[in-house]
Amino acid sequence: MPGVFESLQAEIAAIQPMRDVGRLRELSRGLLRVSGLSRAALGDRVEVETASGPLGGEVIRLSLRGALVLPEADPEGLAIGAAVELLGPVAIAPDRGWLGRIVDPLGRPLDGRPLLSGVARRPMLGPPPPAAARRGLGGRLSTGIAAFDTLLPLARGQRIGLFAGSGVGKSSLLAKFARGVAADVAVIALVGERGRELREFTERVLGPQGMARSVVVAATSDQSPLMRRRCVLTAMAVAEHFRDRGEHVLLLVDSVTRFAEAHREVAVASGEAASLRGYPPSTAHAIMALAERAGPGTDASGDITGVFSVLVAGSDMEEPVADILRGTIDGHVVLDRRIAERGRYPAVDLLRSVSRSLPGVASETENRLIEDARRTLGAWDRAEMMIQAGLYVSGSDPGVDRAIRLWPGLDAFLAEDAPPGGPPASFARLREILEAQPMRPRAPPV
Repeated sequence: MPGVFESLQAEIAAIQPMRDVGRLRELSRGLLRVSGLSRAALGDRVEVETASGPLGGEVIRLSLRGALVLPEADPEGLAIGAAVELLGPVAIAPDRGWLGRIVDPLGRPLDGRPLLSGVARRPMLGPPPPAAARRGLGGRLSTGIAAFDTLLPLARGQRIGLFAGSGVGKSSLLAKFARGVAADVAVIALVGERGRELREFTERVLGPQGMARSVVVAATSDQSPLMRRRCVLTAMAVAEHFRDRGEHVLLLVDSVTRFAEAHREVAVASGEAASLRGYPPSTAHAIMALAERAGPGTDASGDITGVFSVLVAGSDMEEPVADILRGTIDGHVVLDRRIAERGRYPAVDLLRSVSRSLPGVASETENRLIEDARRTLGAWDRAEMMIQAGLYVSGSDPGVDRAIRLWPGLDAFLAEDAPPGGPPASFARLREILEAQPMRPRAPPV
């Protein structure tokens, strides 16, 4: 961690002795038009002078008439002629001292304590590592959850999607990953969350153990689309900072859906037409560019293992955000409301979930166990309606008979925490369930 003086020197060096100042020429509830900013570029941040303090904004369109600015908060009280200062591109300077802290999308502390910036500033929109220089996926990671240690393995550098409706246990599962996945640093983006849930998530759900190695970047639901979109981009930039130092970073994003909704608001305000079921065409590129920045690094850096959650209304896996992300990442996990309603958490629907790290991260024996478990759960799923209705006759199908016998154990296994010993111990437990013998009927007493 750089010393106090190094951080101060970096902040002093970033100060610009001269800045462009323009004037507010036109304003509405959602957009501002500014003239006089001759050096403004798309994406630059500005500050508008108001009686209650500076109001931030971002340049979203440029023309001969001036710069069109989207404000970061309600522009109530602004007047024509107000001074507008050009601050330049949005950048942050992460530091190891950020661990255990909560910051906003501009890198400012939200927990009431001072926060030192790092030495080097980095842009929020950075390129991914060169495709030809990236490593492949690493080894299987211990997650602390039996199902993800075995049937849905998570490999170092893998990117998976977590697809779920609201209230199905998505946040709790993300917190389990933050506490249990083997990584050096966890970076968590909370986009559009309810304000009251932030402290609850960090103190109760994440807990001191998870918070100690984490940086939480938060933008609550009442904030502008600019801040909600930046929340994910800032979290990615923080993750890249630690990755470039050679560390393994776990990036948790909750959720990509709210990121896409915020991007839609900004894009439509800039004049882009919404054509993809309400989303502008640039949404696809924004999601894919975000996902590509995570993943394995080059030989000189670490890796970013990414878990991206998606809110799917009515379990619609074909809606635009879910469809775009699913085709970009290395696996998807579906949480089913019906499973949650019967009390099994995490409510993972194994048959609709896929980890593309298989079969590479598992041994031949482990892959056979995974195939056997999936086959057994598939047999139960096909016959469940008949079984529940009492229409299935025992002995009609040996595979279904075995599924009826093993299903309670397999269903319970999907909700278990991993036993001590990591993935090998979880596979031993899975083997024990799959090899369970039917109970022999007792002989009648003589």
